[in-house]
Amino acid sequence: MDRLQAARHFFSQLEGEHTERLREIEAEIERTGTYTLTTDELASGAKLAWRNSNRCIGRLFWQTLTVHDARDVETFDDVFEAIVAHLRYATNGGKIRSTMTVLPNHFRILNTQLIRYAAYETTDGIVGDPLSLSMTRQAMRFGWVGAGTAFDLLPLLLTDGNEIRMYELPADAVLEVDIRHDDVDLFGGRDVKWHAVPAIADMELEIGGHRFTSVPFNGWYMETEIGARNLADVERYNLLPLVGVSLGLDTTKERTLWRDRALVELNVAVLQSFERAGVTIVDHHTAAKQFKRFEKNETDAGRDVTGQWSWLIPPLSPASTHVFHRHYDDKIVTPNLFARSGCPFSAFQAKPKEESKG
Repeated sequence: MDRLQAARHFFSQLEGEHTERLREIEAEIERTGTYTLTTDELASGAKLAWRNSNRCIGRLFWQTLTVHDARDVETFDDVFEAIVAHLRYATNGGKIRSTMTVLPNHFRILNTQLIRYAAYETTDGIVGDPLSLSMTRQAMRFGWVGAGTAFDLLPLLLTDGNEIRMYELPADAVLEVDIRHDDVDLFGGRDVKWHAVPAIADMELEIGGHRFTSVPFNGWYMETEIGARNLADVERYNLLPLVGVSLGLDTTKERTLWRDRALVELNVAVLQSFERAGVTIVDHHTAAKQFKRFEKNETDAGRDVTGQWSWLIPPLSPASTHVFHRHYDDKIVTPNLFARSGCPFSAFQAKPKEESKG
């Protein structure tokens, strides 16, 4: 649809009468070929985008999203300051707030998330998060040197298409939680931790014909994201064998279901640790019940509930939730959030600033 049709489609989803505003938009499009969303319209669109996100089980809280309008920032330093402000606001001393920051389109965050742990290739295998191997190499190319531990925070790489600048996040912008089980040492004396805010940095926001390409945003963690994926996946930290041995399970036979038992206790440890630290987290059973309330709210409002089943079911005991037993239409409704559509900026093409700033 053209820009005016897209605007009309967007405003038809908002409460109230918008005839006069649409006249203004039509006149602006006739003059300039486009139109500008106000800060309030941007915030409303971002909330609807969350509500329409088919992969998200946490959509019950879509109306609570806080949107920071940073479209007017001009420099690399301004972008970095907006990102740090986002993380500090979202972290909120552990009482996590769902937050989105909309940055100018000509800037990109090359990291997939604002907070990731580095990965190092050693003679004994990979130390850290294997998912971050490529980004760690890029950061090193720009002069970054990590401590070499399994949980080193990666710097941010920002680009405007001409150059890349590297920034290290200040300590007070990243809250981390030590992962410990209340009853048993699951990790054989190793230090294991995870960060409190899951801030996505590689999605694009579409509202009323506009595509915003730099929109870091976060909700809060569901425990399985950490305990059943980040720390458990074979391609990630792969801690299940260590946990199984620590629990005294027979890991030589699959029929002992040692993986399942280890997975449960690892997720218990994540929940216990976040609760101990006073950091917001939700377990997958509660999240599923919250999503059921979202489904009812949408039905009562006369809207279809869209969803991508394979993403909505939790990776731990999915059949014990109602989500597993339902069908969802994966129809795309806008406003919405989309995977980055081929970032034209490559860390291996853009030139680094001569002196990286932290």
